[in-house]
Amino acid sequence: MPAPAKPKKTLEQYTEALPPEQQKIVGALIALVRETAPDATGSVKWAQPVFEQNGPFCYIRAYRDHVNFGFWRGAEMVSGRGSLEGAGDRMAHVKLARAAEIRRPLFQKWIREAVELNAVKGDPTHRG
Repeated sequence: MPAPAKPKKTLEQYTEALPPEQQKIVGALIALVRETAPDATGSVKWAQPVFEQNGPFCYIRAYRDHVNFGFWRGAEMVSGRGSLEGAGDRMAHVKLARAAEIRRPLFQKWIREAVELNAVKGDPTHRG
């Protein structure tokens, strides 16, 4: 008999398990993504909050001393050039140590561009 499936962690449970400053950062980013991309779905995948619309477009990952706000097509994002970091040919992110570092208009621009790239190019997890 197979083991029962583990219940999936919610975005709220992910956030609540973090230290206070990271809770502020992650909570603010989740709210910003929900506001900017209301048709996107959010869930915890790959042990981090992931938002999807035509495939995953952004993620939030808490580390010991910062939070990454990243994009699957970050390397392609014109609005992210010079601000997003990443060594690969696809993903790129920004590191945040405090909630005050969230630049709403810029981050909203990134979110909209990431959603648009998925609308035009399809799911970024499907290479080919």
